[in-house]
Amino acid sequence: MKRGAGPRRTSLFRKYFATLFAAVVAPLLIAGGSEAWLGYRDERARLNDILNAEARLAAVKIDDFLDGIREQLGWTVQLPWSEESGERHRLDALGLLRQVPAVESLTLVDAQGRERLFVSRIGLNRIDSRADLSLRPAVQGARANGAWFGPVRFQDGSEPFMMIAVAGNRSSVGVAIAEVNLKLIWEVISGIKVGRTGDAFVLDGPGRLIAHPDINLVLRADEAGQRPFQALRGAILDRPGEAATGRDVAGETVLAAMAPIPSVDWSVIVKQPLAEAFGPLYGALLRTAALLVGGALLAAGLAWWLAQRMIGPIRLLEDGVTRIGAGQFDHRIELKTGDEFERLASRFNEMAAELSLSQERSQRIDRLKRFLAPQVAELVDRTGDDSVLDGRRVELVVVFCDLRGFTAFSVRADTDTVIMVLRRYYEVLERAVNAYEGTLIRFSGDGAMVLLNAPVSIPDPALRAVAMAGDMQRDVQELLAGWRALEGRLGFGVGIAMGPATVGGIGSEGRLDYTAVGNVVNLASRLCDSAQDNQILVDIVAAQAIGAAIPLVALEALDIKGLDQPVPVFAVGTHGTQPAK
Repeated sequence: MKRGAGPRRTSLFRKYFATLFAAVVAPLLIAGGSEAWLGYRDERARLNDILNAEARLAAVKIDDFLDGIREQLGWTVQLPWSEESGERHRLDALGLLRQVPAVESLTLVDAQGRERLFVSRIGLNRIDSRADLSLRPAVQGARANGAWFGPVRFQDGSEPFMMIAVAGNRSSVGVAIAEVNLKLIWEVISGIKVGRTGDAFVLDGPGRLIAHPDINLVLRADEAGQRPFQALRGAILDRPGEAATGRDVAGETVLAAMAPIPSVDWSVIVKQPLAEAFGPLYGALLRTAALLVGGALLAAGLAWWLAQRMIGPIRLLEDGVTRIGAGQFDHRIELKTGDEFERLASRFNEMAAELSLSQERSQRIDRLKRFLAPQVAELVDRTGDDSVLDGRRVELVVVFCDLRGFTAFSVRADTDTVIMVLRRYYEVLERAVNAYEGTLIRFSGDGAMVLLNAPVSIPDPALRAVAMAGDMQRDVQELLAGWRALEGRLGFGVGIAMGPATVGGIGSEGRLDYTAVGNVVNLASRLCDSAQDNQILVDIVAAQAIGAAIPLVALEALDIKGLDQPVPVFAVGTHGTQPAK
């Protein structure tokens, strides 16, 4: 008997161990190797695209910086030189120094190439010196091309400067020559970030550093300090169009890409530490390795355990199936057999769990169908917590909006047209509400009620309400432009009020609505009624919360039914239209 039992036990062990171990480990090995290779290739391609895009963007920003100076210079060469225009030229030049901090000095040259005005931040000003500058490269280059950008030079061996010259659109106007302090490009280059610690720097044609987030590296301007930057640019040039690896000035290995600034023959290089750039890939590889080890251990343990078990009673399986079929979804079939029956029992158990979850979800959805606010239903269904439906007192913003002249329109228009208009109108409102995380309580004919800051708290609900109302006005007015041919009196108004209110599920057991109750609801509704077409009215509480963030116009106080005193009212925008009485 023992000899007969032994081979069967060994056979079961070999079968389950080998099958399960191979079934788990082999796919993991294949998937892990594929993920490592494909992940590296995709991550390298993604980083190449990101760095090249960042480099091009940085080049555009610096080009815009220089182009802005060029345009400002263009304003100083609008008038021809005459005895009467000298003072006007001087005022224009001084104004340029105030408006463009990067300009260190400005020279204005007349049509004959003679210096007529020189103003400087640090030197003495000169008026009408008549020095002949016609042979200067700046004057000749500007006259030939309209604008001329000179080479970079380092004043006193540290600060980078360059000349920019702009010629007037007429030969009689002359040329403006500006000495520009490139140290101010630091503000542009410091704002460029790649990932958490990546940054950018700028090299001129000969490879000298002229802009870097660490301004000390630029001001030092020593030849030895330039070599790491030049070596990194050389590595990129060896692989045109691709991100290249190299070492930065700190000796850290980085991934870098470059974009040219053609107008001045500069190069913008953006870089990111290699460890940071490939950090997600390294994390994925570690997770894959852990998964391989864990999967191998799990497969070995599971195979050993299953090989020790015998086939369980079929009647236990039948009884379990009968109970599950009768609706006892919490029942589990306990079979420790190690063959097809245990796998079948596991499938039935999984099916029972899915049916249980499906039943719970169905019951929850049936309960949520009693509520009309889709945001509330989504929140409860997603979190499984319906405590947000309980009544509570909160500070919220209430928004009411409706169409003006819709009743007359609906009387004259046919039914299909009215339904089409309402459908498109509702779509516009719902899109705006969802974009600003509001809660759409209900549609009522051509009107709607929206809550912000309930049931879920959001920052700056008053600002969001006004922004949402602005989007509503814009989009609805676009719709009305096409509908006014059917009804010329169609319009759209919005009322916004802020204050405490009671929110929660209100109604009967068979039908509940998530809504708000309080004076703020009545006030918002009255403001909506008083708003004219293309007008957004705001109460004083919401106006105080908005502050100076959005322009508001104080209107005549409004008498509100149910309130003893007139209510201060504000309109969004710069017009002073009074609310309708």
